[in-house]
Amino acid sequence: MDLLDLQEIRVHFPLDRGILGRAGGIVRAVDGVTLGVGAGEAVGLVGESGCGKTTLGRAILRLVPLTSGKVLFEGTDLAVLSPRALRPWRRKFQMIFQDPFSSLNPRLTVGESIAEALEIHRLVAGGAERGKRVRELLESVGLRAEHATRFPHEFSGGQRQRIGIARALSVEPRLIVCDEPVSALDVSVQAQVINLLQDLQKARGLSLLFISHDLAVVEHLCARVAVMYLGRLVETGPARVVAREPMHPYTQALLSAVPVVDPDTRRNRIVLQGDVPSPLNPPAGCPFHPRCPRVEARCRGEVPPLRDLGNGRQVACHLAP
Repeated sequence: MDLLDLQEIRVHFPLDRGILGRAGGIVRAVDGVTLGVGAGEAVGLVGESGCGKTTLGRAILRLVPLTSGKVLFEGTDLAVLSPRALRPWRRKFQMIFQDPFSSLNPRLTVGESIAEALEIHRLVAGGAERGKRVRELLESVGLRAEHATRFPHEFSGGQRQRIGIARALSVEPRLIVCDEPVSALDVSVQAQVINLLQDLQKARGLSLLFISHDLAVVEHLCARVAVMYLGRLVETGPARVVAREPMHPYTQALLSAVPVVDPDTRRNRIVLQGDVPSPLNPPAGCPFHPRCPRVEARCRGEVPPLRDLGNGRQVACHLAP
């Protein structure tokens, strides 16, 4: 059994009528996602901006309400728990946010931010034990103990993200949802943070759901990858296999945009036409068909299921083998 088992997750946001009396609607941010994350496993979730990746991550942690579906964590459905019943479970799953500055309270020192969760969950007995635990957490992410007395604005972006990681680790979680944790950082700092997450995952046996738009980063860090488009999964499988032999046209287009380090290597760029359809009014049939270079008549009227192709591969495409 997976540590985290998502079953047909839907997150829809109703829109109110405008001031001119125009009809509202429903934004289908996440529209039927089924995905599992095993104990000690790192799974990547990739896709363009606006495809629903962050909303799915927040829904897992109950930071946004679910419309339907099950979030099974260690076999317990978190979606049906009351806020009081959910509180003990929050120790077991944490989140690292995309913006390392706005996710930290500027009025609290780094030590106070990290110690806050320790106090809420009553994991330390007193001030001396709290200070020792904060110092250990800072050192575990490559910072110094004296950094505990400083404020977030005194640190660089990479250092602030390390603080966010230390805060997430403070309650000893089993699962961490990483919401594009390196997208706001310089390339050299990105590599440091990714290597840190990889080391921590192996040392502590953590499960990671790593949300990103960069398939190259996901291939380096994750064992499996799930590709998301317009609120749905279109392809899943082992990260290295999907990176080398993508089956869905959308995955192929994403990979064609990844820069190649070797100047002698040529990659045929697939430029998708048009814009991503609005989740307020998604197209009939395959959600990707308005931009697909291989579209056929069947794609316009029939939604392709996420088919199991064996060897851990799944693809939602009528034209896949």
